Amino acid sequence: MPKKKSTTSKKRNPARKAGRKKTPQPSTLPDKSVREEVLSLLGGGKAHIDFEAAMSDWPVQLAAAKVANFPHTAWMLLEHMRIGQWDILEFSRNSKHISPPWPKGYWPESEAPPSEKAWKSAMTQFKTDLRAMQQLVTNSKTDLYAKLPWGDGQTILREALLVADHNAYHLGQLVMLRKCMGI
Repeated sequence: MPKKKSTTSKKRNPARKAGRKKTPQPSTLPDKSVREEVLSLLGGGKAHIDFEAAMSDWPVQLAAAKVANFPHTAWMLLEHMRIGQWDILEFSRNSKHISPPWPKGYWPESEAPPSEKAWKSAMTQFKTDLRAMQQLVTNSKTDLYAKLPWGDGQTILREALLVADHNAYHLGQLVMLRKCMGI
């Protein structure tokens, strides 16, 4: 049987010949793209505000302020976000991690930070843990799709998206709280 002639052109690519980087293999393209999208979501990309924009200039004097018809203070939301993010991060990288009791262990006991130092420490720890989750996603040795052996079906991809989703939700609440307080 005669061979069919190819209908695609086999023109040489002069840019490639000039030393341009080769196009990555198809198997790496989706993974790279997914990692970039997840990192964008974690960092507050696309339609989401980032942590710095929402929180960096929040006056500690207003950390315990409440507004009508809103159940949480900025301190309560910050601590809840910090604890939740820390729990998800530790679960993602430590098979021996034990999560706090739900829901009590995920919220602070008071509406106000115990001190300015506690407020600043919570902000710092939130950013540190967010960077650690971003590094986990960035690390090419991290299999985003493998089920965590100590979980019940969770993957790093699922946990990173959970962090991004949880943070986006509560950062949105913090933005509304800011607007209601006029800051």
